[in-house]
Amino acid sequence: MIWIFLGVLFFFLFLGVPVAFSLLLSAIAMTIVLGIFDPQIITQNLVNGANNFPLMAIPFFILAGEIMNAGGISRRVVHFASTLVGHIRGGLGYVAILAGVMFAGLSGSAVADAAALGAIIIPMMAAQGYDIKKSSGLVGSSGIIATVIPPSIPLILFGVIGGVSVTQLFMAGIVPGLLMGIGLMIAWYIVARKGNFESMEKSTGKERMKAFYQAIWALLLPVIIIVGLRGGIFTPTEAAVVVAVYAFILSFTVYKGDLAFKEVPNILVNAAKTTGIVMFLAACALVTSWVITVAQIPTELVTTISGITEDPMLMLLIIMGFLLLVGLVMDMTPAVLIFTPVLLPVIEMAGIDPVYFGILMVMNLSIGLITPPVGTVLFVVSGISKLSLLDITKGIWPFWLVYIILIVIFVIFPELITTPLEWLYDG
Repeated sequence: MIWIFLGVLFFFLFLGVPVAFSLLLSAIAMTIVLGIFDPQIITQNLVNGANNFPLMAIPFFILAGEIMNAGGISRRVVHFASTLVGHIRGGLGYVAILAGVMFAGLSGSAVADAAALGAIIIPMMAAQGYDIKKSSGLVGSSGIIATVIPPSIPLILFGVIGGVSVTQLFMAGIVPGLLMGIGLMIAWYIVARKGNFESMEKSTGKERMKAFYQAIWALLLPVIIIVGLRGGIFTPTEAAVVVAVYAFILSFTVYKGDLAFKEVPNILVNAAKTTGIVMFLAACALVTSWVITVAQIPTELVTTISGITEDPMLMLLIIMGFLLLVGLVMDMTPAVLIFTPVLLPVIEMAGIDPVYFGILMVMNLSIGLITPPVGTVLFVVSGISKLSLLDITKGIWPFWLVYIILIVIFVIFPELITTPLEWLYDG
């Protein structure tokens, strides 16, 4: 059944069939082989897949991201980061990383963050004589921090598909996300020492305070999310609504002038299009997940992997290597939707914390977003910088290596994720 599932799935993907329909067709093929095909059951599971309260967080976080990008919030965050670290040698690189961490707490989408950050930072770095290949690689690498730091859309999908607490996943993603930023800063420090990078003029205390005042309302968003979730004030879905409303009010009151009412319909349409794609994918994935469970594929996989090793750490390293290869050939969202129901039973049988595994899985698959040939973030950064994928890949490898090292460290020292989670999540 594993080979039928993967064979049908990749056959249709190879033919160019959209991922959602490929998932649905693979589910139908498995039900036919199992002798339980019934169009009514498929339809019911498809509808039930979309009729999911936690999934409602996705459209609101997407809407909030669209509003923030159109309302000038992104530009103010970058300006504030520039006043803090722009004067250091290679300062704009640190600005990109710091702004990437800040953006990650606002939108939850790597593509949205990379697009917003790249449109502002890459031209600035090019104008000051930075190596455009390394600069573009750094911006793309900073963008994928959004997949780990809350409000991460991939973590929401993992939680819904795997039946894992989204709130716990959000709390568990904070420290790893910050460590991703620190790792990039170390790598950029090494790169900047070898390059002739100009720095910006050092900002005065008054200029920093002014920039902070302009950005403070935007920077409060991740604080609102974390405090609200930890305090039990709202669920992740309710947090998404709060963020969307907050971003809307912010854009038309504090930051008025950057966003006109006539732009609102376009913002709503763009958010609806993205939401439709993600939600339909999730619904089809949940149908596939149900068939995978009925076909007992996870049980087969547990038996296969247990035959190789029973050591949880070695098992996790094998799975991480497998997911790294998956990320090379498949976009992140379908990969999370497809492999979560397959791998989670294996993880639970090995006694590994599913929340901890969720962070590792999402972080691992996010590396595929900056790796050819299907790296979505690479395409975004390539479009902004006007560079080929090959050129950007040449500049991205130091930062790619940082993420690989971090994953290995997290596998060896799971306490780096689980210990902060115990403190941040007391419910």
